[in-house]
Amino acid sequence: MSELKRFKLPDVGEGLTEAEIVKWHVAAGDAVEINQTIVEIETAKAVVELPCPFEGTVAELLVEEGATVDVGVPIIAVDVGGGEAGGEPGGTAAENAEALKEDLVPVPEEPGMTAPEEPKRQPVLVGYGVKPGATKRRARKAAPPPRPQPADGGRPLAKPPVRKMAKDLGVDLSAITGTGPEGSITRDDVRAAQRPAATPAQAPAAQADEERIPVKGVRKATAAAMVASAFTAPHVTEFLQVDVTRTMETVRRLRELPEFAEVKVSPLLLVAKALLTAVARTPAANAAWDGDAIVVRHRVNLGIAAATERGLVVPNVKDAHALSLPELAAALHRLAETARSGRASPADLTGGTITITNVGVFGVDAGTPILTPGEAAILAFGQVRDMPWVHEGELAVRRVTTLALSFDHRVMDGAEGSAVLRDVGAMLEDPIRMLAWN
Repeated sequence: MSELKRFKLPDVGEGLTEAEIVKWHVAAGDAVEINQTIVEIETAKAVVELPCPFEGTVAELLVEEGATVDVGVPIIAVDVGGGEAGGEPGGTAAENAEALKEDLVPVPEEPGMTAPEEPKRQPVLVGYGVKPGATKRRARKAAPPPRPQPADGGRPLAKPPVRKMAKDLGVDLSAITGTGPEGSITRDDVRAAQRPAATPAQAPAAQADEERIPVKGVRKATAAAMVASAFTAPHVTEFLQVDVTRTMETVRRLRELPEFAEVKVSPLLLVAKALLTAVARTPAANAAWDGDAIVVRHRVNLGIAAATERGLVVPNVKDAHALSLPELAAALHRLAETARSGRASPADLTGGTITITNVGVFGVDAGTPILTPGEAAILAFGQVRDMPWVHEGELAVRRVTTLALSFDHRVMDGAEGSAVLRDVGAMLEDPIRMLAWN
């Protein structure tokens, strides 16, 4: 006998309120197992793969790809009873909500109520589901099968997101022949109906004067975080030009060592190590403002700002202060690969304590970086380029970069901020100092 269970969008991060359905890995009629990946979602922090908490057959995908849904909204219906899929249609959003109420609200026992079977423990997602026997369900009559596409003059068959899209674009659904299941109208059908058929005599359409790009996902979260940071923490930014000729030579020599054969060694590695050493000398740089107290952290989770196709993300290396130089190189390499592939997890993107942003990769000398919310300092590393420089009393061409440190003036005084920047610069000018100060 069919028994339909609906999987609700869970909170996969800290305080997640909504997510976008990026890609379904299953379709109606597919068999699924517990913990099988069924869908990719994009949150404000990362693209996350969700496992299925049920075993059975997919009855219906309740949300289309590209749609944004709130946490707690059902996204897929799975037949776990072993019967034919689709014995209980997904129905409209209102019907789904009503069904959920009946599923989740405990009810008193009544005469004639079906006795529950011996409870079985099944693995579910952390924070999702209830203990067996915690609720009782009323027996429900089987719902009628889904209705086919109505005859001419009836309501066109289309899901709510498609209807909204058609309304926004001014497309008449009744004039469209659907190509989806059972003749339903899809997003592609609406887009095709919006575009008039081109003829050879037509002139090229004039380019639009403007384009509206919806702000969502990472870019939406980044915008909110930057506004909150810029207008709550009093930023101070200091700049320092540094001769990094010796650092570049050290990078070349590290690449030749067998300990670094499997990882990419770049100047960023030594910048990161220098900042970690400077933090140990000035702990206020690894602190945070907490209303009536300054919280000084003794663990350094080093964030590295990364520009990706989805926007700016800042994954961090946990306990970076405790890593050896080869371990730090490997961690930075993994972090970069994960960020570029869009697979950084919420755990990778939370808990940072201080950040480095490498603006030099864009050919930029310097900037005024905005603090990552909850942190007291961020270091910008500019491009390394040949410049005339006074070296040992003579003018020479040297490899030079510009460092910029922004810090929260509530947490760090100017002397402390200057000490961090000066120390980082001194270690990049002469990497031997890292050995002396560690």
